[in-house]
Amino acid sequence: MSKLFVAGEVFHGPGSLEELKNIKGKKAFVVTGGNSMKKSGTLDKAVAFLKEAGIETFVFDGVEEDPSSATSFKGAEAMRAFQPDWIVGIGGCSAIDAAKTMWIFYEHPETEFDSLIKPFSVPVLRNKAKFIAIPSTSGTGTETTGLAVITDREKGVKYPIVSYELTPDIAIIDGEICASMPAHVTSNTGLDALTHCVEAYVSNIDDNFADVLAKGGLEIVFDNLEEAVKNPSNITARQNMHDASFMGGLAFNNAWLGIVHSLSHQVGALYGIPHGCANAIFLPNVIRYNSVATNKFPSLAKVIGLQTAEELAQAIEGLRKRVNNISSLKEFGISKEDWDKNLDYIANNAFIDPCTGFNPRVTSVEELKDIYNACYEDVVYVNDAVLN
Repeated sequence: MSKLFVAGEVFHGPGSLEELKNIKGKKAFVVTGGNSMKKSGTLDKAVAFLKEAGIETFVFDGVEEDPSSATSFKGAEAMRAFQPDWIVGIGGCSAIDAAKTMWIFYEHPETEFDSLIKPFSVPVLRNKAKFIAIPSTSGTGTETTGLAVITDREKGVKYPIVSYELTPDIAIIDGEICASMPAHVTSNTGLDALTHCVEAYVSNIDDNFADVLAKGGLEIVFDNLEEAVKNPSNITARQNMHDASFMGGLAFNNAWLGIVHSLSHQVGALYGIPHGCANAIFLPNVIRYNSVATNKFPSLAKVIGLQTAEELAQAIEGLRKRVNNISSLKEFGISKEDWDKNLDYIANNAFIDPCTGFNPRVTSVEELKDIYNACYEDVVYVNDAVLN
C-alpha cells in the first residue's frame, strides 16, 4: 500500500490569493523575504485578505536567500512571542523553507538543529499552528513538499530537512504573483522545476501518480518556460509554469530526487550558485550517468517528441541556452585552484546528501567527482556504457 502526500488544500489560478479571506483562525505569522513581495503589493494584499477574515497578523521579513538555521531560530522566537495558529510562508522558496523550520522550533523549542538532518526526524507538528504556502517563484514546489533546505553558514553545507510533517496544509498557486519575477529568476526556477520532474520520474521509487505528474510537468516547462522568460507579463505562461512547479513538487514529494540535487546543494552552499542554475548545469550529465541504470529516460523523452536519453539531455542543454542560463560551473567565476581545493569536500558531502539514496544508479564519491569535473568544464560526461 502507498500513500499520496500532497498539501491539504490547493487553490490555483490567477487571483487565488484572495482565498485567504476564507481562512478561519485568530493569528497569522507571515514570513517573507526581502522587498519583492512588498514592492509588488502582494504582501499588503495578503495581509488585507487575512484582516478581512478577522485574523491578526505579524510580518517577519528579511529572510535571506539560502536561509540559515540562525534565521529559523530567530523567527521561532518571534513566533513564540506572538503565538499564531497559522504560519504563512509567502515569497520564494527561501521564505517558505525558513517558515517551515521556524514552525518546527516554535512547536518544539527544545529541538536541536542537528537532530533534523536525518530524514523523517521532524517531531509531530500542528499542535499549535497550521501552515499556508504561497510561492512567488515557479520552481521548488515547496508549497506541496515535506522538504525545507537550510544552510549551515559555518560549515558551508545545505541540509535538506525531510519530513511529511512539513507538507503545507494549504497551498495557493497564483500565477499573478509571479508577474514581477525577473527573467533570470524565472529561468533558474523554471529549470529547477524541470529537474524535479526528471529526477522524480527516474528515482528508485516507483509511483504511478508521481510518473504522470512528472511527465505533465516536464511538457508544460518545455512549452512555457521560454515564453515566461521573454514575455513576463504573459499571465497564462506564468500560471502554467506555476502549475508545472507544483506538479514537479508533488511528484518528488512522493518519489523523491537524486544526485542532481545532491551535487547542487553543495555548490549552492559553498559558492552561492542559484539552485536552479546549478541543477541545470548538472542535469544533462547526470542523465547520461544514470542512463545505464534505468530504462525510463526514453519514455520521458517521448513527451517532447524525442527518443533517447541523449536526445533528452541535449534538449535540456538547448532549453538552458535559450533561457540564458550558464552551462558550466567555471562560468560562475570559480577558479580552478579553488575548485580543486574543495572538490573532495563537496563530493563527500554530496555522497551523504539524503537525495543520493533515491538516485536510480548506486554511486560513489569518485564518480560524483567525475561528474563534478565534467560540469566544471562543460564537457559531456563519458559513461561506462552506451546511452539508452
